[in-house]
Order: sequence, then C-alpha cells, then structure tokens
Amino acid sequence: MAQPLVKKDDDRDDEMDYSPFLGIEKGAVLQEARVFNDPQLDARRCSQVITKLLYLLNQGESFTKAEATGVFFAVTKLFQSKDIGLRRMVYLIIKELSPSADEVIIVTSSLMKDMNSRTDMYRANAIRVLCRITDGTLLTQIERYLKQAIVDKNPVVASAALVSGIHLLQTNPEIVKRWSNEVQEAVQSRAALVQFHALALLHQIRQNDRLAVSKLVTSLTKGSVRSPLAQCLLIRYTSQVIRESGISQTGDRPFYDYLESCLRHKAEMVIFEAARAITELSGVTSRELTPAITVLQLFLSSSKPVLRFAAVRTLNKVAMTHPMAVTNCNIDMESLISDQNRSIATLAITTLLKTGNESSVDRLMKQITNFMSDIADEFKIVVVEAIRSLCLKFPLKYRSLMNFLSNILREEGGFEYKKAIVDSIVILIRDIPDAKEGGLLHLCEFIEDCEFTYLSTQILHFLGNEGPKTSDPSKYIRYIYNRVILENATVRASAVSTLAKFGALVDSLKPRIFVLLKRCLFDSDDEVRDRATLYLNTLGGDGAVVETDEEVKEFLFGSLGVPLTNLETSLKNYEPSEEPFDIHSVPKEVKSQPLSEKKAPGKKPTGLAAPPVASTSTVDAYERLLSSIPEFASYGKLFKSSAPVELTEAETEYAVNVVKHIFDNHIVFQYNCTNTIPEQLLENVTVIVDASEAEEFSEVASKPLKSLPYDTPGQTFVAFEKPEGVPAVGKFSNTLRFIVKEVDPSTGEAEDDGVEDEYQLEDLEVVSADYVLKVGVSNFRNAWESLGPDCEKVDEYGLGPRESLAEAVNTVIDLLGMQPCEGTEVVPSNSRSHTCLLSGVYIGGVKVLVRLSFGVDGPKEVAMKLAVRSEDISVSDAIHEIVASG
Repeated sequence: MAQPLVKKDDDRDDEMDYSPFLGIEKGAVLQEARVFNDPQLDARRCSQVITKLLYLLNQGESFTKAEATGVFFAVTKLFQSKDIGLRRMVYLIIKELSPSADEVIIVTSSLMKDMNSRTDMYRANAIRVLCRITDGTLLTQIERYLKQAIVDKNPVVASAALVSGIHLLQTNPEIVKRWSNEVQEAVQSRAALVQFHALALLHQIRQNDRLAVSKLVTSLTKGSVRSPLAQCLLIRYTSQVIRESGISQTGDRPFYDYLESCLRHKAEMVIFEAARAITELSGVTSRELTPAITVLQLFLSSSKPVLRFAAVRTLNKVAMTHPMAVTNCNIDMESLISDQNRSIATLAITTLLKTGNESSVDRLMKQITNFMSDIADEFKIVVVEAIRSLCLKFPLKYRSLMNFLSNILREEGGFEYKKAIVDSIVILIRDIPDAKEGGLLHLCEFIEDCEFTYLSTQILHFLGNEGPKTSDPSKYIRYIYNRVILENATVRASAVSTLAKFGALVDSLKPRIFVLLKRCLFDSDDEVRDRATLYLNTLGGDGAVVETDEEVKEFLFGSLGVPLTNLETSLKNYEPSEEPFDIHSVPKEVKSQPLSEKKAPGKKPTGLAAPPVASTSTVDAYERLLSSIPEFASYGKLFKSSAPVELTEAETEYAVNVVKHIFDNHIVFQYNCTNTIPEQLLENVTVIVDASEAEEFSEVASKPLKSLPYDTPGQTFVAFEKPEGVPAVGKFSNTLRFIVKEVDPSTGEAEDDGVEDEYQLEDLEVVSADYVLKVGVSNFRNAWESLGPDCEKVDEYGLGPRESLAEAVNTVIDLLGMQPCEGTEVVPSNSRSHTCLLSGVYIGGVKVLVRLSFGVDGPKEVAMKLAVRSEDISVSDAIHEIVASG
C-alpha cells in the first residue's frame, strides 16, 4: 500500500531547511546566461537564470563593467519573447544593472514600445524601468506619455507613473512639478492606491510651500478622499499644518474637527491614525483627548493583535503626560496582561503601573508575578522602572512592592536587569525611610548568591553607609563577613571596608569588628590584608592614622578631598623612601593646563585662544575630571564639552571662563577661575547661578573651590538637572562669591581674617547647538545616500539682509554647531549662491547630515534651503526648529 501523501509533511520538522540558491557562483551563472543568445528561447530557463543574477546582485555581488555590459546586451534580446513572466524578469534585471547613458539607447525603443502597448502589465513596468534608468533629456521626450499614464483608467499604470514621479522628484524636480494638474486629477481617482500615490506626490511637490500645503489640506479635508491609505496620509499632513499653525486667538485648534471626524471612519487604520495624531498634538487638552482615548479603548478588546498593540502603545505614551486621561482604560488593559503577545502584555502592565491607584497595587502585583517569567530582560527592566515610580507615588505600599522586587531579584536574569532592580531598591530605601531595614536585608540576601562582582561591591558600599544607621546594625554583620570568606578578592576588599564603617559608627560592635578584621590579616590577597591593617590602625585610635572619632568617621565616610587624577599622578611620582607618602602633598585642585591652552604669565586666557572644538585628549581629560568628582560620577557618559566661554572682560582682577559639559539629563558648568591680584588669596570660591530664565533646569549640586591663590587656575562646578534627552535652552546669571584675604608680599602669608565679597560675571546661555556634536564624514555623498530619504525634511528660510553670503553661511554653521564637510564652509568671493555640507551627532547618538543651499535674493537679502537627513525624523525636525527659532 502506498504511503500517504502527508507523510512527507509529517517529517518536515526533521529536515534541514536550505536555500534553493545555496552554493551558486557568479562565474557559473554568467556561463548559464549564454542561454539568452539561443535561437529558440526557453522562457522558463531564461527566467531561472535572471532570478539567479538578481539573487547575486542583491547579495552584494559586484559585476565588472565588462560582465554587466555582456549580461545587459544578452538580456535585450529577450524582448523578442512574448512570454509575460519572462518580460517581467527582464524589466527587473535592467533596473538592477542600471545601464549607462550609451547603453540605455539600446532598450529605450523597446521600453517606449511597451509603454504604449495594449498589455497593461507591460505599460506599468516599462514606465517604472524608463524612469529609473533615464536621464533628463530622455525624460523630456517621454513626459507626454507619463502625463497620460498618470490619468490612465488602469490603476496599475497610473500608480506606476505616480510612484515614478515620486522618485524623479529627487533628480528632476522641475519636470515633475509640471505634472501638478494631472496629479491633482489623480487625487480624485476612485482607485485607492492611485489616490494614495497621487496625494503623496502632490504633497512632495508642494512641501516647501507652507501656504500651498495648507490649501491642499483645506481642500481635501472637505471629504474628497475615499482611500483609507490616502486618508492616513492626509491625517499626517493635517497634523503637520496644525503644528505649524498653533492655536487660534479664539482658542480653537484648526482642523481638529476633521481629525475628530476621522475617529468615526469605517477603516480601522484611519481611526487609529486620527487617534494617534490627536494624542500627539502639542499642548493637547483633556477635552481634545477624550474621543481619541475612547476609540483606543475599543481597540484594546479587538481580536486583531496589531490593533491591540497599536492602541496600548499609544496609551502608554499618553500615560507619561496625561495619566488621568488613560485611567478609564485600566480595566481593559488588565485583561491584556495575559495576552499571548508579550509586547502587548508588557506595554499594558507598564501603562497600568503609571496610571493605577493605590487600591489596585496589590492586585497588579499578583498579576505581574506570573507575567515576569515569560518576558525578556529588556521588557523586565521597563516593568521594574515602572514599579519603582509607582512605589514613589504610593509610599504606603512600599512593603508589597519591595517584596516583589526582592523576589524577582533572586530569579534568573542578566546584569542590566539585576542592576535595575538593585538601583530601584536603593532609591526606595533612600526616599522612603520605613523601607530602609527591609530593603537592606533584601540586598544582603541577594549578595549571598550574586554572580556579579560590580553589584556586590556597590551593595556593600551602600550597606556600609546606611546599615549602621538602622535600629539593629548587628544583623548585617554575618552577611558582610560571609563575603570575606566566600567571594573573590575584589568583593572581599569591599566587605572589609564595610565592616570598618560599622565599627566606626556602632560602638557596641567595635570589639566584634576588631576580631573579624584581624582574621582578614591572613587573607591571600594583598589588597584585603592592606585594608584590614589600615582599618585596624584607624579604629584602634593609636594616632598612627587618625586621632579622634570624628577624624575616623571623616576618614571612612568623607571624600578624599583631592581629585583622583592628581592622587594617581602623585602616587606614580612617589619614590619609596624613609619618608611615607603624604596625601596632603597632593594638589587639591586640578590644573587647567591639560584642559585648555596654558595662558601666558600675567595674562587672562581669552576665548579667541580657545580651540573651537575640544580635542580627543581634552575630551578624555574632561571625562576623567568629572568622573573623579563624586557629585557628578553618576551622571553617565559625557556627551559633549563646549569650548570655554569668557564671563569677564580682559585685564580684570578676576578672570573666569566656563565650560558647558552636556550629559543626557544633566548639564555641569565648570567655571575656570584665575586670581590676577598678587596681594590677595581667595577662599571658599563658588559661583551663584540664577536660573530664573531657564525654567527647564533645576540646580542639583555644586562643588566650591577651597582656595584660589594668585595666578593659580582652579575650578568650581555647578550642576543642573534637565529633562532627559531634551535639548533644553535658557539663560543663566552668574555671580562669583568668595572670601578675600590680604597677603603679605614679603612673606607670602595670608591674614587669618577675611572679608566676604562678590564679583558680577557675564550671563551664560545654553543654546540648541550645545546638543550637537561636531563629527565629520569622509564622503558626504555616500553618507547622505546611506541615510536615505525616509527621515529627510526640507524647508526654505529667509535670512534677511546680510553683509555677505559668507557671513550668512558662518552664522548658520555657528547656529547649528555642526562640522563643515569637504571645505564647503569657504564661500568664493563675489559668489551669489553657495552650497554648504554639515555633519554631526545629535544628543542621544543620532547621526545628522545637513545640506544648505544659499542664494542672494535682492540687494543683500539671503534665502536658504535646508535639507536634513538623520536616523530619526524627530531629530530632523529638531534641526529645522533650531534654524526657525534662531
């Protein structure tokens, strides 16, 4: 009896998947291409060979000029075949081979014949190929046919012509703009795809004319668009017009009624697009949000996963700014926690954690417990951060939330996930006093099984600072000493330091700590033994290291009082001798010489002498300096440091300039100060910063300068917090405050008593260009093409009267803060037009390229066309906003 036909399918899981193109080689395929020259064409065989050629081309295989030409000429002979399938393959291979201008002539007549064929498939594909390989001269010859194709009754042909127009607009915009009437007629087509492509092309033709775009939106929002795809496009264009128009004097938002009417459309994609557009309106009110939230709530219970995902993702974003508006959807989102799609479930749970109330916390915790085991670490981190925010919002619920964090801390997970949990517990301990003891015990239990050295040392360090302040510090000693017995050398050394801190602050534990530290003297690691010896001498009070209890605490808990870079340099220069190393000999201030050019003796460093872009060594020096200061060490990676900005006039008694250090959600001002008066010593030097004109910034830390002798540069720092990843700008007023002491010129000794004084400095501005890093590219054209047009934005600006074209170019370069490429910053004399190329990296690590086209319009009026490409469309918009507001 024959085997059932399904048997092969049953065994398919046991078979190895393989590609039908596995092992093909270019040489062999080129040999097979000889089949194109056979007198009796085998259409099926020819199609197979072309398929292999296309595969090689799309895999990045390069053909020599001779090979490509040979294949092209052979392929042209296939036009004699009447096989429709083969003809389609011929069209594809011609487009991929991209023949030169001389070779195009060979296929032009065949393609033009196909463009006027009665076979619609031939016509549509011939249009696509011709527009892909043709130049401006030939395009003029076939323009009449393309216009006819745009209004063709066959939607396939019309769409082919419209899509070709979208591509041609990049290379031959003047020709395509002449098709406006035909494109306008195609927008009224009953074919959905034709209307979609026509609207996209019409908008691109008019995109640089805001008034024309506004008129287009006004005319089409009256109900002439039927295609759901086109309707989605129209909603996006409408949102753009709304953003540019703002809110009218009567308080109404233009076109909002249209967006709201789209919420009642029969197509789901249109409803969602309208709802998303409403939620993203700037300054959207609760009244405007309500109808959008309602339809998104209906999507949450849809049977289609894509709709559920789209709705919950949009609501998740809304919950960040308008959590109360999303509260009504909480019941529907709770049902999504068990959704089979884990992305939907993660978004649902994080949205609930942002919008939930105190009474729902316990129920949410029970649901999340089962949910966590099914998702990846990256999603778990999002949930942990949301739980941390919820706990800070409802501190009375700390116990259940802390227990949840403790439970997941003991489960499997990677470093970033475990670090997120530990960081959350630490924050909760610091912000919620009642959570301290329980949280510390959870951390102690975790380090018993912690496989990450970094986390173990960080927990021990935190435990040493917080544990002695609890009601029963003795219960932590066992956990700490176990680390000395069971862990690696790095953790053992950290545990020794933690034990010493307990001994310094808790007198009743000191004898027990002594015994434990003495055991550490026999450790196999030098670092552990050295620390144990040091702390035994410190706590023993024999005066060898410190003399009083206050000095013990200062030694163990205080900062070193010297920058780590200076300490490292001093230790490297120290030569072993009978004289012990004296930490008081380490300079307490970082000299400015490695950070900026050394000023000439007796002269104030000027801004003109400062390099416009920090060198790599300078950036590294700044990063080392900031990371060595405990107040700033947690701010993350330094994105950019500005050139010094002068805050005092030349030849004044005090010279001060400032460097702006940009982090993702912080900015640190480094004030470089020099005292130019030999008879004075300045002490407790600090800068008082007034940020009343910088509303998005809030001061979080400062580091004063203890002493500023004559002609010895020093630094004082002030740090501000800003919204994360946002290019916040503002103006800061600065006042130098210090205690001045008179110095005896003969002895160089300063008087004991000083007088408090102030010195007014210039204002400082943080501008948009501070968030753009100058990074050049070796080949601008290749870089521009590699980014592609998906995230491109183009607009035109009037720069007003300018002294010269060069002055206008330099002004825009300075405004954007980007790196000129290929020498385009130099403007030829008497030139009336110029193109400038810029490149850079926007905050967040987003690559940005800019193409500036300048022209003199009128006596001294300068106009500019700005084209921006980046890896993120929002960054392209941000660059335009810099120019528009500058």
